[in-house]
Amino acid sequence: MDPVVLFDELEASNGKRIGVITLNSEKSLNALSLPMIQLLLPKLQQWADDDAIACVFMQGAGEKAFCAGGDIVAMYKAMQAKPGVLVDEVADFFSQEYRLDYAIHTFPKPIVLWGHGIVMGGGMGLMNGASHRIVTERSLLAMPEITIGLYPDVGATHFLNQMPDGCGLFLGLTGAHMNATDALYLKLADHFVASTSKDDVLAGLKDIKWGDTAALNHQKVTDVLNGIGMRDSSQRPAGQVEAHQQLIKKLTHGADIESVVTAIVNDKTDDKWLARARQTLAAGCPMTAHIVWNQLQHGADLSLADCFRLELTLSVQCAMRGDFAEGIRALLIDKDKQPKWQHGSVGEVSAEEVDGFFTSPWAASEHPLATLGK
Repeated sequence: MDPVVLFDELEASNGKRIGVITLNSEKSLNALSLPMIQLLLPKLQQWADDDAIACVFMQGAGEKAFCAGGDIVAMYKAMQAKPGVLVDEVADFFSQEYRLDYAIHTFPKPIVLWGHGIVMGGGMGLMNGASHRIVTERSLLAMPEITIGLYPDVGATHFLNQMPDGCGLFLGLTGAHMNATDALYLKLADHFVASTSKDDVLAGLKDIKWGDTAALNHQKVTDVLNGIGMRDSSQRPAGQVEAHQQLIKKLTHGADIESVVTAIVNDKTDDKWLARARQTLAAGCPMTAHIVWNQLQHGADLSLADCFRLELTLSVQCAMRGDFAEGIRALLIDKDKQPKWQHGSVGEVSAEEVDGFFTSPWAASEHPLATLGK
């Protein structure tokens, strides 16, 4: 059986090497599994400490996806075996995933991430922390957790709050798809490169005159990618989000989540992208909508580490008391795409129920991410 993550080291200039990571589960669209996470984190720690490693390049096997999300089927089985209780498998997966995401955010050397094809959910978490995030003409990004009764996690409490006015809330509620141009506008990517130019990127990285100063090395990578990006710029797709920015701002400026959801679902704008977003929200989990509304307000002033601590609380609560298992069942197990949410509408959710999701099941000192960033 092939390893779920492949590691390689390429010879570069000045006696340096480039570490190459390939998520190697092409059949699952490189869905992020616990075995993957447990290979990735120690390797990144090893490369961070290895002075000969100048840079890391991260990609997914195949042409369809970098990483289409987390491997949530295993968690479903654990939740089914112990409904309504804090399941170790769930807490372990999310806590280790968020530690990995945080390690990428804080990695001391450039991480160049090839965000080609589908990048969703857990893939967005890996991508968002990288220092140099590349998208191609075939990139397709989304945070579609409202369809499975989860919520945008993997650091989305932080990165949705960095977007232009209203966009983070809209995308978190609707799971709307984003292309390369959208990703650049929303600060989810740094560089556009044509999908046929990956070898040029690797060759450019190998030719960099690497030094030992982190800031200078980061700039050298930026210069290489800017050059290739300028050459390939004619292949950038037309964006969706920026053209609708004023409408998105208007739709998301309600006084509460119920008014925002009503405004989005009842919008009559004749546009395929907006229509799909409306449909996803209308069929999505009502509790997720409340979580998104509150997490963005809570997260506006939190540090990155505190965002991950909040998200771990939310994730285990979604597993214990929420619609997460039902959402997985409907989409991935029985595949009937007819989830039976606990609430019929956003208006049926009480404030007390929402508060329960933001209440940690652990004392502060016992939180699995208590030491993150400290």
